[in-house]
Amino acid sequence: MSNPIAIVMSEVFLRRLTPALSSFTGRKQDYRILSIHRSIEELKPILEEIQPSGLITEWLPQKTDELLSLKLKIPHIIVATHKLYSNVFSVDVDDLAVGREAANALAQVGFRSFACLGNGTPYSELRVQGFMETISSQDIPFSYHTESGFEELRYSESFTEPSQDMIAWLKALPKPCGIFAVHDPLGRFLSGACSELGIRVPDEVAIIGANNDPLVCGLTYPMLSSISIPWDEVGMVVGASMQKMIRGEETLSNTCQLISPSGVMLRHSANHLAIQDDMLRRAMSYMTERLQEAISIGTLCSHLKISRRTLERKFKDVVSCTPWEMLCQIRVNQAKRLLAETLHSISHIAELSGFHDPERMAVVFKRVTGKSPSQFRRRLAMLPSKK
Repeated sequence: MSNPIAIVMSEVFLRRLTPALSSFTGRKQDYRILSIHRSIEELKPILEEIQPSGLITEWLPQKTDELLSLKLKIPHIIVATHKLYSNVFSVDVDDLAVGREAANALAQVGFRSFACLGNGTPYSELRVQGFMETISSQDIPFSYHTESGFEELRYSESFTEPSQDMIAWLKALPKPCGIFAVHDPLGRFLSGACSELGIRVPDEVAIIGANNDPLVCGLTYPMLSSISIPWDEVGMVVGASMQKMIRGEETLSNTCQLISPSGVMLRHSANHLAIQDDMLRRAMSYMTERLQEAISIGTLCSHLKISRRTLERKFKDVVSCTPWEMLCQIRVNQAKRLLAETLHSISHIAELSGFHDPERMAVVFKRVTGKSPSQFRRRLAMLPSKK
C-alpha cells in the first residue's frame, strides 16, 4: 500500500466528499484526515511525519497560501476555488452556473423584484454575477446586499443578528421579492431575519439558497429551497484525478475543472405558493402534484374551470411563458436532479419526471438545457477546463 493521501479540510466539506472518496479505499488507498482549522505550526510536523503521497485541501483565505508555502512537492488538489495555482489542480462548483440556476428558478414565479444576499467571498461574487447576468434582460428591479462577517461564524451555527443595514434593505425591497442567498446557512439566516421582521416567507419573500445541504435546508422553517450540487461527482473527480497524478498518468497542474449544479430543489421557502394570482397558484400546484401523470393543458383547464385562452394569457402576463413551457421546465428540473443524484436509467428517469418516453424527454431536455440527458450525465468524462 502506498503512503496515505492527506486531506486537510473542514468537517462540512469532508462530509460532502466522503461518499465518493470512500470508493477509492477499496483500491487499497488510505486517507489521513486533518482539520483545516489547525494552525500551520500544527499541520507542518504532522504532514512531515505522514509523508503523504498526495494532498487534498479545501480553499480558505490565508490557509491555502500557508499550505502552499510548505512546498511539499507532491500531487496537490485544492477544492472549492476557481483560482489557478502553480503545480496544483483545482476543482470547484461552477458558481456562475449556480447563480443562473437560482435566477431561472425564481423567474418561474411572478415577482415585483429580485435580490441577492451575499457574504463577500469569491464564490459569492461569482454566484451573484451569474444571477445578475440571467435577469439582466428583464425590466425588474434588482437589489444586492452583502452581510459582512458572516463567514467568520461556524457553518452550522446561526446565532448572529442581522445588521441594521440588512434590516433596512429587507424592509425597502418591493414585495413580493425573490431572493437568492449564496449558500444555505445564509438562506437560513435570511429566513430567520424575515421572521423577526414579520416578513412572510414565501408569500412576500421567496428564498433560494445553494448547496442543498440537508442539515441546513431541512432544519429551517420554512424548509429552504436550494440549488443542488452533485457532491458525489465533485468527490469522484477529486479521487480519480489524485490517483492519476500519483501514478504520473496525467499532469493537471495549473488547471481548474468546474462541476455544474444539478438543478433546484424546491421546498416551502420558494415555490408556487409565492404566486399571488390564485388561479396560477392552483395551476402550479396541479402540475407539481401530478408531475408523473400524463397531464394535458386541456385537463388542466378542465380542473381549473377556465378557458385555455385565459389560462395562457395569465401565464404569459405573470411568468412570461405558456402553461406547457412551465410544465416542461418543471419536468426538466426533476430530470436534472435525478440524472445527477441517482443511478436510475434514463428510461426510468423519463417515467419519474412525467415524460414517460425517453425520446420525448431527450427532445425537451435538449431544448431547455442545450444538452441531451446522456450528455448532462457524462460530465465526469469532461476534460479539465482552464479558468
